Amino acid sequence: MKRRKLLGHAAIGATSAAALGSCRPAAQGPAIQGDSLPTLRWKMATSWPQSLDTIYGGAQTLCQRVEQMTNGRFTITPYAAGEIVPGLQVLDAVQAGTVECGHTAGYYYIGKNPALAFATTVPFGLTAQQQNAWLYHGGGLEAMQKVYADFNAINFPAGNTGVQMGGWFKREISSLSDLNGLKMRIPGLGGQVMDRLDVNVQVLPGGEIFLALERGAIDAAEWVGPYDDEKLGLHKAAPFYYYPGWWEPGASLEVLVNRSQWERLPTEYQEIFKTAAYEANLNMLARYEALNQQALARLIQGGTQLKAYSPEIMAAAQQASFELYEENASSDPTFKGVYEEWKQFRDNIYQWSSVNELSFANFAFSQ
Repeated sequence: MKRRKLLGHAAIGATSAAALGSCRPAAQGPAIQGDSLPTLRWKMATSWPQSLDTIYGGAQTLCQRVEQMTNGRFTITPYAAGEIVPGLQVLDAVQAGTVECGHTAGYYYIGKNPALAFATTVPFGLTAQQQNAWLYHGGGLEAMQKVYADFNAINFPAGNTGVQMGGWFKREISSLSDLNGLKMRIPGLGGQVMDRLDVNVQVLPGGEIFLALERGAIDAAEWVGPYDDEKLGLHKAAPFYYYPGWWEPGASLEVLVNRSQWERLPTEYQEIFKTAAYEANLNMLARYEALNQQALARLIQGGTQLKAYSPEIMAAAQQASFELYEENASSDPTFKGVYEEWKQFRDNIYQWSSVNELSFANFAFSQ
């Protein structure tokens, strides 16, 4: 009898150990078994310099996790902006099949289709949490994938910066009149709004911003937030740091995949790729939130002058933003389709967020 009990306990222990072993993270054990799945080697173009370890790190995270979860069968090598194509030509490279995939921001390509701005962020739009809610559970990702289908690409969220800062200025900006003729690096629909406020808008990749600002080719520039801005050295070229970045309240970065290449992937690889992108998306946001607070303290201690945009500028920018959306919607059916669904989601989630998050923040953050 005792021997049967011992054997029974041993069998249960072995079963439990096997079950626990199957729950190990993919990095600790094989996710793909057998030899039936192919060995693939892909290239990933990105819009980022390697020096920006968090935003470029989003691309690296995705590539590393795909390799780990396929036991090295599916590897993707990321390349910094300019190594294969310039930072603002990643979509072109993916569409043409020059690379199988790319890590970039949809709003860089609004010249191709203005609706691509919603894949990243738009002025007075959604925070990072709200953006993820719209993309994953509000129909946003499906809507954007329809737009990207016209470019032989499929997209997945693969990073978020959180609420960005409002940029670096060589002189103070107190009123709307101070913006007249100002040369500023700012992409996307935010750039179009600034253009309506009489700003001379420039679009430059991250690696070119510092020299342009330092040499006076531009008077102001926005990038991401304290951590990345400090790495680019923007505080050395302009003393005034404005907030908030009303044009990028929750900027999603994304991975684009050549659609033909995507459709050739085994289902197992597709699911692993999507999971890796999901992880990169959440990890980048968490990392930025942790690092930005430290970087901002260093910048202020070093002499950076923190400034808030005036209510006059904020109100004018918001009005110009929604005028722009309505004009685009009236002339572009694709933009209209995405915008109307997005706007309804925004209205609803703003109401909810004002009840829970805003009321909490107004009290707790002010203490």
